[in-house]
Amino acid sequence: MDDYLAIVNKPTGWLVHRTPLDKGETRFVLQTLRDQIGQHVWPVHRLDKGTSGVLVFALSAEVASTLGQAFESGAGLLKTYRAVVRGWPLPEGLIDHPLKRMPDDMRTERTEIQPAQSRFATLRHFELPLPQQGFASTRCAEVALQPLTGRRHQLRRHMKHIAHPIIGDATHGKGPLNRAVAEVIGLQRLWLHAQSLTLPHPVSGQVLRLASPLPSEWGLWEAFA
Repeated sequence: MDDYLAIVNKPTGWLVHRTPLDKGETRFVLQTLRDQIGQHVWPVHRLDKGTSGVLVFALSAEVASTLGQAFESGAGLLKTYRAVVRGWPLPEGLIDHPLKRMPDDMRTERTEIQPAQSRFATLRHFELPLPQQGFASTRCAEVALQPLTGRRHQLRRHMKHIAHPIIGDATHGKGPLNRAVAEVIGLQRLWLHAQSLTLPHPVSGQVLRLASPLPSEWGLWEAFA
């Protein structure tokens, strides 16, 4: 934290801020951070409820506007995520697949179909003792993901598009598989983590390299590597 920014390591299961789409939730990063530091904060980007990792807040509306424009344009930004997905993807690749603007996306984009690109790289393989669709086991993989554009649920939708949905994704994945994997692993969550973020400081212009270590529960996969 400095005079302009507050950086948070967001836990999985927390909303960034209140939303009528999830009226029953009681844990909000924005309100908790505001109460902890005793001043107003402005989110400059967002992570899905189930996603953990690096999250940036501005300490003024002016800084929020500056950073919001940077996130929208992607200028100087590099975001890297870790995920566990179904199957064994190719060693690396570029997903160039336009995405339709989601109905609950209240941002200013008006185009219904938007260009969207993501890069992926497979880091390691897992094989779970879980019979699936005639196979004796279930293959999963840990991947590094880099969204080159900023569409809502982009990584989750892109991994579904290439038939490697993120494990634990209730919206874009497979419910029965998610539940079965959770029983074997011993935990149910969206296995998506915002690991690092590089961006220019909104005032000094200095390049900031922010990182969040993998949550401890990632170690549950070690037994299946």
